[in-house]
Amino acid sequence: MDGDRLYSIGELARRTGLTVKTVRFYSDRGIVPPTDRSAAGYRRYDDGAVARLDLVRTLRELGLDLPTIHKVVDRELSLADVAATHAEALAVQVRVLRLRHAVLSAVAERGLGPEDAEALNQLVRLSEAERRDLVGAFLDAVFDGLGGDPGFAGVRRSMTPGLPDDPDVGQVRAWVELAELALDPGFRAGLRRMAEDLAADRAFAGATVPRRDVAAAVRDLVDPAVAAGIDPTSGRADPIVAALTAQYAQLCGRPDDAELRDRLLRRLETVNDPRRDRYVELLAVVNGWPAPEALTPALDWSVAALRARAER
Repeated sequence: MDGDRLYSIGELARRTGLTVKTVRFYSDRGIVPPTDRSAAGYRRYDDGAVARLDLVRTLRELGLDLPTIHKVVDRELSLADVAATHAEALAVQVRVLRLRHAVLSAVAERGLGPEDAEALNQLVRLSEAERRDLVGAFLDAVFDGLGGDPGFAGVRRSMTPGLPDDPDVGQVRAWVELAELALDPGFRAGLRRMAEDLAADRAFAGATVPRRDVAAAVRDLVDPAVAAGIDPTSGRADPIVAALTAQYAQLCGRPDDAELRDRLLRRLETVNDPRRDRYVELLAVVNGWPAPEALTPALDWSVAALRARAER
């Protein structure tokens, strides 16, 4: 191709796939100035104008404004620097859109009114420091004043959500629901009772080091019975209940008697709150952890089994 060839504005438009009106618009603003003019005064453009228009079109599609594009094509600004700045701005916009999507989805799914929608919106727009304060107040309400047992420090850490700087929609929606649970006085009170029971178990046993939580022991012992469909009130359940109470007696360092079985029943009734399972499930989503195993089926079975034997 002849490198000295010049194109009319119509030819330039056809080569770039733009309209004549668009080419004239960029030309009038000096972004793609004509190389020359014909004797009749018509604009003429060289191959450099084709390359500039291709770059302009790309930058416009990426959302850059015309003054910035002008400086980039004239090499007054580095494209790399401009791209970095706009990438940061777009990241903020993406995060805002994710937050809005989470709020609107929650409003639609729950059929919420304006006041509740505003409350949700405020919740997802909390700063990182405000989120830490919310979580800290929740965990303080659950664990404060229970002594210096090192086991509680680990439990507290395991219950702490950390929303990443660039969360996906699922993490944002999980955070909204988790924060609502953390602000629920009834849920806080229930977890506080669980923590107090755990502290009492350790004090009962004279434990000075972390011991395995009874809920984990219940899951390991009872999940196979639940999967097998064993009736918790039947004779087939007797060996499983015996193993369960023996395990609890070992954890507490006390005899496996009626008093201990009654204590275990009360403990499991307190732990058996479906909101606890939901909190742990949401926590895993927010923190990017593997999905946890639900405790509720094993707890339901154990409570039914212990109640049936207490009534005999």
